[in-house]
Amino acid sequence: MPEYPSQHVVVTGASGGAGRAAAIAFAKRGCRLTLLARGRAGLEGAKADVENAGGKALIVLTDVADANAVEAAAEQAEREFGPIDVWVNNAMATIFSPFSEVTPEEFRRVTEVTYLGQVYGTMSALKRMRAADHGTIVNVGSALAYHGLPLQAAYCGAKFAIRGLTESIRSELIREGSHVRLSFVVLPALDTPQFDWARNKLADAPRPVPPVHDPEVAAAAILQAADSAPRELVVATSSLEVMAGSAAAPGYLDRMLAGRGWSGQFSGEPATDRPDNLFEPADEETDFGSRGRFGAEARPKAHMLTAGTARKLIGAGTAALAFAGLALARRRGQ
Repeated sequence: MPEYPSQHVVVTGASGGAGRAAAIAFAKRGCRLTLLARGRAGLEGAKADVENAGGKALIVLTDVADANAVEAAAEQAEREFGPIDVWVNNAMATIFSPFSEVTPEEFRRVTEVTYLGQVYGTMSALKRMRAADHGTIVNVGSALAYHGLPLQAAYCGAKFAIRGLTESIRSELIREGSHVRLSFVVLPALDTPQFDWARNKLADAPRPVPPVHDPEVAAAAILQAADSAPRELVVATSSLEVMAGSAAAPGYLDRMLAGRGWSGQFSGEPATDRPDNLFEPADEETDFGSRGRFGAEARPKAHMLTAGTARKLIGAGTAALAFAGLALARRRGQ
């Protein structure tokens, strides 16, 4: 078992879901955790989980859509826990709705939290890490950064943007000869509370498109990214399939998602009138924890591939499909 130094790790969106699971996983290494989110009850619960797991925790109520608030949180984190070794950009918001029913204000808010939240987090982290020539930024992405899913246009657009942001900054750091590292994690569908607190305009209560994974799968990937900083870390076969489908047959994937991707987000349970977390935290008074209500089907483990390995597999698969298509065409010609 390797020994880990006591690192200072900042996690945004730490009050629930993947962010909370990652915070607990870092705490098991004895790390110091600065936890950023909007919901007080969720943050207090995350702090207790971190300390029970062996770490130290500082909670800072922060709306990541506010650049000044993120910078103030980074300043407080350094004052209390010292230099930041790892910054995990994880906070997100989404809305389940056809694009035609999303208002400009709703679309802007999803973008501000999910995309600009990572922009502002990266700015604050780099401001410190560049000066120290040390540190790792983990940008939490999704398979939906490679192909958009219907009913979540704002979220998918934000995840695409995060991938481009990460690639651009990485090239700048390489040019500078910097030792600061950036990693992009490609996550699959997860069993998290987002399906109980995201804004919903569907007739059904929303659900993740199967297969679904435990949030601890995301936590393990985030830790691996923090340790070895692969360019990208692709988590689960389902993520690889989306990447491969988008590369080899994007039109087919469009049509498949128009069917299975649409219906797969309807739970079969009627939607309820409940508060959502788009503009105000849903966990201000109630702690939702890291898991959602799909634990019975959630998978506890998943394969993880670096981007290089994933692309080799995708390339081999694309070549095999092309060869099979050519052979079929020749047979038909004969």
